[in-house]
Amino acid sequence: MTQKAERPSFITYFMDITELVAKRSTCTRRAVGAVLVKDKRLLSTGYNGAPSGITHCSETGCLREKMNVPSGERHELCRGIHAEQNAIIQAAYYGVSIKGSTLFCTNLPCSICAKMLINSGIKTIYYKSGYADPLSSEMMKEAGLEVIRVND
Repeated sequence: MTQKAERPSFITYFMDITELVAKRSTCTRRAVGAVLVKDKRLLSTGYNGAPSGITHCSETGCLREKMNVPSGERHELCRGIHAEQNAIIQAAYYGVSIKGSTLFCTNLPCSICAKMLINSGIKTIYYKSGYADPLSSEMMKEAGLEVIRVND
């Protein structure tokens, strides 16, 4: 009799999906994947890259690198949309409510994404790696979001 592999927890399952989603990223600096989940059901996904129909940074080169912009600063100087933003946009585009949902993301959201997540009604965020934007953590804490770092 063969032994059955242990099933991953839902946290591991959804965090693994974020890694797969991140593989679609067209960012040359950091591949990020995000998924929005409610009641253990996947609502939407997002990865970082240029808007639909716009030339990707993987083709044009990174504007932020050319301008020597440090990570976590001057988010507006980028052709791309963050993974979290794309997950929110995808849900809105298809009319899926994300109020009360959970975000699983490869990285801690930046302050711009944090503001969007707060106003979208996200309650919990699971992430793997940090991000150089202390304002993000401050705002999420103030808004009462539960933010949990997942260790591999």
